[in-house]
Amino acid sequence: MTFSRDIADYPEGIVLPIDKPFRWTSADVIRKVKYAAIKHFGKKNLKVGHAGTLDPLASGVLLVCIGAACKRAQELQDHEKEYLATLRFGATTPSYDLEKDADRFFPYEHITEEKVRAVLPSFLGEQEQVAPLFSAKSVDGVRAYELARKLYRSGRLSELDSAALENLHRSRIVISEMELLSFRPAGSPALSPVEESVAGTPSGRINLADTSHLGLPEATIRIVCSKGTYIRALARDMGEALGSGAHLSTLIRTRTGSYSLSGAISLSEALSSLASV
Repeated sequence: MTFSRDIADYPEGIVLPIDKPFRWTSADVIRKVKYAAIKHFGKKNLKVGHAGTLDPLASGVLLVCIGAACKRAQELQDHEKEYLATLRFGATTPSYDLEKDADRFFPYEHITEEKVRAVLPSFLGEQEQVAPLFSAKSVDGVRAYELARKLYRSGRLSELDSAALENLHRSRIVISEMELLSFRPAGSPALSPVEESVAGTPSGRINLADTSHLGLPEATIRIVCSKGTYIRALARDMGEALGSGAHLSTLIRTRTGSYSLSGAISLSEALSSLASV
């Protein structure tokens, strides 16, 4: 993939489906691409943005819009999403993924493949969902994750809980498909693919907790849902529905609208395409 040096050659802008690297924030990716795009096209006020944020500990399709394509960002963000999510049952973390250490533990011996499969239909359809405390929702004009991370570092996260839950309004979402792909029973020594590749990750700013040593049961589920769906919140709710707790150990966005992971490019490929003549 190569681009000319004149942004005018792209009147509708450019949409780059990038496979966001693990432990990179969506903003990290945008900063890298924007710097390369401004240098490539020689346009200092070039607009670059994304169509739907992806959590730092998630990978997969992140649509990066360049130039006039930024006008389509909201339209692209409104499209249906597909994820592969791996849930660990028996423990929760404040962020409902591995950004924070496990802080609560629950019974999990009763959780089986059959029970996980049986509970999936109850999550299908239109419903209300409360966003996690560590989310991009606004709390009194400030991103919830900014407040949550600050208070977590100071050991005062409980001060945010009640206020945040009151301010984080319930969003209407739709989950159209859920499919159990695999189930790993408690006590299995297997690690998730993301944890095995941690040594090669580029960013140390985002914390990565380790709950693999707990030997918790784990389920990998394919999920098709509407915009605004927090898969971390779905993990929380599914754990509760099964009389336990749960958190995400891996999350991959495999599709957003018509853009699939199979057609996405790596960040390095995107940067190389903007460095070519």
